[in-house]
Amino acid sequence: MVVQEGGFERAAGTLYLTQSAVSQRIRQLEERTGQILLSRTTPPRPSDAGLQLIKHYRQVKLLEENLSKELTKDEVDSPATLAIGINADSLSMWFLDLIGPLLKSGKLLLDLRVDDQEQTDKFLREGEVVGCISTKSKAMQGCRIEKLGSMSYRLLCTPEFACTWFPNGLTPEACGHAPAVIFNRKDNLHNQFLSQFFGRIPARVPSHYVPLPDSFLDMIALGHSYGMIPDLQSEPLRQNGQLVELVPEQPIIVDLYWHCWNLDSDLLNQLTRTLVDESAKRLR
Repeated sequence: MVVQEGGFERAAGTLYLTQSAVSQRIRQLEERTGQILLSRTTPPRPSDAGLQLIKHYRQVKLLEENLSKELTKDEVDSPATLAIGINADSLSMWFLDLIGPLLKSGKLLLDLRVDDQEQTDKFLREGEVVGCISTKSKAMQGCRIEKLGSMSYRLLCTPEFACTWFPNGLTPEACGHAPAVIFNRKDNLHNQFLSQFFGRIPARVPSHYVPLPDSFLDMIALGHSYGMIPDLQSEPLRQNGQLVELVPEQPIIVDLYWHCWNLDSDLLNQLTRTLVDESAKRLR
């Protein structure tokens, strides 16, 4: 709770305890394990041992919730919360629509942790989430993996932007002056495209950083920059000519996988089945 709430005082309020009682219980845990579990920073951060303890707690909690429902057979189940790691593009373009029926059932509450698709597996490794959508194709220890499908990204801009900044097409020289837009500093997709096209990354790529999918698209559609946009988001604008590819028909294909704990949980299994079955209809 200290980690989840971001501090001792907030954890105490959530647990209906005093702050000193929470601090004492943390000290008792550390004495029992013989290790520091939590750094007293702002916000507090778990040590490696603390991460293992949090992961164990969340796995046991999920199993206990599943067992409780099987034993009591309550007609009205209280919803369970599942923490999930997901990339912003998937969240904004297809994830919520895809699991909509499961959310409408009232059985599931979401606790979403958003990061780049190449970084979300860190949430799972550290025990923060029960599952994540990631580009990693190899299952992590203690987890199972399912391929969901692929998303295509293209290097796009407005026709006017292309004429102004790329009169001779996409060149390293032009990339050194034209303002690009990148999602955040963890996003490597833009540099990956340039590296594949040129065989290297240009020495200078002036860039905006806009970590919201809709605003990211606006930066390009309004003629302020060029960048990598998924087909799910850009298709209408490409069809009406508002956006054009700087390098025609050379998309980057990003494969997405669902990783989750290998636990026998009805809700986690149902979420996995929904993601796998429905993603086949939405993704490539």
